[in-house]
Amino acid sequence: VQLVESGGGLVQPGGSLRLSCTASRFTFDNYAIGWFRQAPGKEREGLSCIRSTETSDGRTFDADSVKGRFTISRDNAKNMVYLEMNNLKPEDTAVYSCAVDGPCYSSKFYDTEYEYWGQGTQVTVSS
Repeated sequence: VQLVESGGGLVQPGGSLRLSCTASRFTFDNYAIGWFRQAPGKEREGLSCIRSTETSDGRTFDADSVKGRFTISRDNAKNMVYLEMNNLKPEDTAVYSCAVDGPCYSSKFYDTEYEYWGQGTQVTVSS
């Protein structure tokens, strides 16, 4: 299993970014994917997850902290998952990571439940 995140960077408050997670070496279509972030000195936080569209219903769930601002989507043909982030705030500054092989049944999901991880991409929101 290999996951590679990209798309992070520096953005001003109120701005937008789209993160990408490219997956390989497993049957991507069959698994739920989650996006997480970890800010300095804080625990890793589950943000958004999306179910498989092959073995499940493709439903998405978002944490309250990002609901209405972040949108997760997947493109099975490209083995990619995206996290569209809008109206970014300084408190969104963190390392963002995607993960696979974990639950996606509600807006509360935890890093300990996911098996495989990418290396993360830094997002900094600052003026």
